[in-house]
Amino acid sequence: MTVRNLDAVFAPRSVALAGGSPRPESVGRAVLRNLREAGFEGPVGLVNPDHAELDGVPASRSFSALSFPADLAIVTAPPDVVPRLLDEAGAAGARAAVVVTRGLGSGPGSLREQAEQAARLRGLRLVGPGCFGVQSPYAKLNASIAPAGHPGDLALVSQSGGVMASTIEWANARGIGFSGVVSFGDMVDVDVDDLLDHFALDRRTRAILLYLRDVANAPRFLSAARAAARIKPVVVVKGGRRRHAARGASQAGALAMTDAVYDAAFRRAGLLRVADIAELFSAAETLAHVAPLAGKRIAIVANGGALGQLAADRLVDLGGRIAAFGDQTRAAIAASLPEIGVSDANPVDLRGDATAALYETALDAVLADAGVDAALAVHAPTSLSPAPSCARAVSAAAKRARARSYPPKPVFAAFLGSDPAPRATLEAAHIPFFRTPEAAVAGLMHLVRHVEAQEALVATPPSSPEAFSPDVPRARAAIEAGLASGRDWLSPTDVAEVLAAYAIPTLPQAFVATPEDAAEVAGGMIGRSGAALKIVSPDIPDRASVGGLRLGLESAEAVAEAARAMLARVAERSPDAHVDGFVVQPHVRLDEAQELFAGIADDPVFGPVIVFGAGGGAAELLRDVALALPPLHLGLALEAMARTRIGALLDGYDGRAAVDRDAVALTLVKLAQLAADMPEIRELDINPLVATPRGAVAFDARIRVTPAARSARPGAANPRFAIRPYPKQYESRLTMPDGGEIAVRPVRPEDEPAIAAFFRAVDPEDLRQRFFTPMKEVPRAFIARLTQVDYARTMTLLAIDAEGAVLGVAQLHSDPDAQGAEYAILLQSRLKGRGLGWRLMRALIRIAKAEGLASISGQVLAENRSMLAVCRELGFDVRTDPDDASIRLVSLDLVA
Repeated sequence: MTVRNLDAVFAPRSVALAGGSPRPESVGRAVLRNLREAGFEGPVGLVNPDHAELDGVPASRSFSALSFPADLAIVTAPPDVVPRLLDEAGAAGARAAVVVTRGLGSGPGSLREQAEQAARLRGLRLVGPGCFGVQSPYAKLNASIAPAGHPGDLALVSQSGGVMASTIEWANARGIGFSGVVSFGDMVDVDVDDLLDHFALDRRTRAILLYLRDVANAPRFLSAARAAARIKPVVVVKGGRRRHAARGASQAGALAMTDAVYDAAFRRAGLLRVADIAELFSAAETLAHVAPLAGKRIAIVANGGALGQLAADRLVDLGGRIAAFGDQTRAAIAASLPEIGVSDANPVDLRGDATAALYETALDAVLADAGVDAALAVHAPTSLSPAPSCARAVSAAAKRARARSYPPKPVFAAFLGSDPAPRATLEAAHIPFFRTPEAAVAGLMHLVRHVEAQEALVATPPSSPEAFSPDVPRARAAIEAGLASGRDWLSPTDVAEVLAAYAIPTLPQAFVATPEDAAEVAGGMIGRSGAALKIVSPDIPDRASVGGLRLGLESAEAVAEAARAMLARVAERSPDAHVDGFVVQPHVRLDEAQELFAGIADDPVFGPVIVFGAGGGAAELLRDVALALPPLHLGLALEAMARTRIGALLDGYDGRAAVDRDAVALTLVKLAQLAADMPEIRELDINPLVATPRGAVAFDARIRVTPAARSARPGAANPRFAIRPYPKQYESRLTMPDGGEIAVRPVRPEDEPAIAAFFRAVDPEDLRQRFFTPMKEVPRAFIARLTQVDYARTMTLLAIDAEGAVLGVAQLHSDPDAQGAEYAILLQSRLKGRGLGWRLMRALIRIAKAEGLASISGQVLAENRSMLAVCRELGFDVRTDPDDASIRLVSLDLVA
């Protein structure tokens, strides 16, 4: 993952095309024509040993024969010469290449592999092969076979050339422009992660539109996606929604369908997912014209009651809210419509003869209301309500609203007639235009969902209701015993050991080999509701198929008889199955309980996935399920539970008591930690997980294990995690000169209140030296982002005293190349000069080395003598910023 040399892709100094012929359908000829018609202002050259010129452009026989060094090489030549051309281009000074050519094959020895090796050898960034190309409208560059897009502030990143071309055509027809467009094809080098990083930091890009078929590297993708989504909206369409990967034999695997896992990943990253290209266009329409939305309270103004109600119904269906007007707004609306006595409720019905002036009056009133976040104007053409003048009125009201408040309240418009004039008027006024009320509401809700995704990224999770410290060696011993037996599924005894090690309550159980043994232990298991008997066989994943589960057995004799009957049915229905024995448990009636499902599935792209939903025998049939990528905290677990229908029942219904929701959520958090610590666990089912008002208990569980490699990175046991878990290995204690000890650990999401208190205790002058600007108070959004870190990119350490107060904050923020990192340190003002800053800096250096970083750098005000002294003592190079004499640039080489 790197943005190195991507400026040569989107802002090259010069361009050369290799390929093309006089044939009208020649790809190279089409690219050359697009390059010239776009008006690229730098040198444009042609490399073609077979033709002296093409469309008036003289050709050179090689890149080295060009009269100028090509910054960007575009290759449309036949597949067999692509590796050689890339080598020549890199040797001649090119820093990037776009390979449009298809058919390079795959695998060892393929032309694709040779092209990749040639590019890597020359330090050449490579887009493609097999792509439509790239566009950079502000650079007047169209190095593609697609129509040229207009300049604008949307970035389009597409794995499909067809989606790229059709989106540009659609946008051109509506005056929507792009900061950059790229079809990245086979992703030999430049991939979606690199492009997300590039456009996230691009000042001309306000939002990113993304079309994906597959994710090649889940950790890199999620790291880049989360970083981008924190800065600007990222809208994603995922192709191949109905493709399903092969799953294991567990219920968790059957419930974790491929597309649902992608959906969970997009949600965790804060991306706005839309269903199809039409909805992508709708999102583009919205994002191109409207600033971010502050809330979801919507006012609807329509010249027809039915139209307004249709919009309101759709708004509620999609999770929006009908704004409640204040007294002043209601009075203004009622005063403007006295003669027909129209209700002052929302939606506002202006009737079919609504004039332009009436639209202005109503919109002025609702947009001035503090209880309104956005407005939707709906218009149906009538002879008494002309569309062009009403469109001008909507535009005028929106303009006045923008002048009154910041951020401005968005205005959307749905004009149902065929007259093209309203669209031109409204889009010129930066008002999204739609043909139906329902489409307008859907577009508006894209903004709402983006706001909700941003809030989720910085939400503070609730504190854990209890201390959780798993017995990792105990669980590992049970898993290793299972692996040593040569079987995939752990024995009931080993399963119980693993769950006990992670403090997941289970029913008492006894594992026995024969019906007679089952009868003997049943005496101690039979309670008021009898005993439960379960057959145990690695060859029978579905007990129901052989009648392998009996409940409410009231005597030892009944237990023995049930066991013998099970063996008989196995001999009849699954004669090759090996039966290990039986599990005997007390049977518990679920009068005040909910049967739930909790488990771990194994996804081929995103690795371990936590599964939650309705449990019992119909779990797979009901498919009332939510997925979440680990690691989890209680907030994420509760959010996943809330996405299910069974989740709504946990608070009680029809006289039934509410169950312990936090206990269920904590079970999911424990499973996530188990997946992090034990990469050998590939699948885990708890069904049912029985939730009661007093807690949650696993009534039945299965675990499938396979030998697995452990991560080489310290502290991260499972290398298949898509999101890096909390780096516990970086916890330490510092001894201060006065002999006192301070705990140092990475930040966690629940630290937000403590960090807020820390910033309030810092002197304003110290805040100014840290942030380079006067600051009375650190914004809550900044504090939230400080705690919701991506440990793959940012390491924030807290120094904490014995009472839990934060004394200092130290941060390393890696660049996208993961080669260097910027540091920042801030201490409580009373602790300056006592050695804490020096010790925190040493801790950052140790972490940077462990993470494989090559350097640490930072900016320090020249007046901050104490920090400069720390840097010099620790070997940093200190020099004056050539652009600002008040700043010192400090850097430490970690590989020298």
